[in-house]
Amino acid sequence: MTEHLLQAVQEYVEENIGAEFHDKRLDTVKEKRLKDVLKRKNPYLFKAKAQDAAQLIRSILDAFLSSQEETIFGEFLEGVAVFVAKQLHEGFKPSIDELTGIDLVFEKNGKVFAVDIKSGPNWGNDSQKQKMYRNFSEAIVRLQPRYPAQRILPINGCMYGKDSRPRKLGKIKEARVVIEQVEYWKLCGQDFWDFIAGNRQLYLEIIEPLGYQAEQRNENFQKEYGKFITKMTREFLIEYSDEDGGIAWEKLTHFVSASKAANTLSHFSPT
Repeated sequence: MTEHLLQAVQEYVEENIGAEFHDKRLDTVKEKRLKDVLKRKNPYLFKAKAQDAAQLIRSILDAFLSSQEETIFGEFLEGVAVFVAKQLHEGFKPSIDELTGIDLVFEKNGKVFAVDIKSGPNWGNDSQKQKMYRNFSEAIVRLQPRYPAQRILPINGCMYGKDSRPRKLGKIKEARVVIEQVEYWKLCGQDFWDFIAGNRQLYLEIIEPLGYQAEQRNENFQKEYGKFITKMTREFLIEYSDEDGGIAWEKLTHFVSASKAANTLSHFSPT
């Protein structure tokens, strides 16, 4: 990886991190309506923690934001990986119609790699991993006619973390019976970025540009986020406060958990 390409990667990060991460995470929160947020939370837990309205709304939104940040930032770093592979190997991100679940395809050293990119190594349950194995199997079938003389290798790429046993065997099952086995490689952290770029230090070198204008952008974010929390708290108090200005817990719990039918169980027969 040349100094020129490294500079191009750093410029890509600096030019895109604002819109693709900082702006998007605030937009994602602002898109949520109060009732959409409340109906997904456990009112019993918040009652047990004795939170007031402001604490309740902030804790709910903070939890939502934290989960969204991981996803949004993962998508941004995926874009960085695709950018590097495009520059070095003419790699591309296939459309979902072309290949389901594959984020990157490129040729290197006489082989073709179909890459499913995840944020870190500890992701997914068995059902989600089964889906990845099936996507890998389908990718091999679909890509082979396009690259008849080359081997198609599936890769589970993880942008951070470690895995000391990268060679894996995915077992596709139906009714607990193994119907197919898919060999793939799980490359994490330093190994993943080196695999993409041929640079053992890239995993460290992309850290610096990620902080581009971070302090200023985070200050702006916190200011706008604070305004949104105040707005949501005001809406909550109008809808779910009691005569003393406290939280009307019964009304809130009714909204989250009350059945729409008069007596759903009258139609339920477990025998």
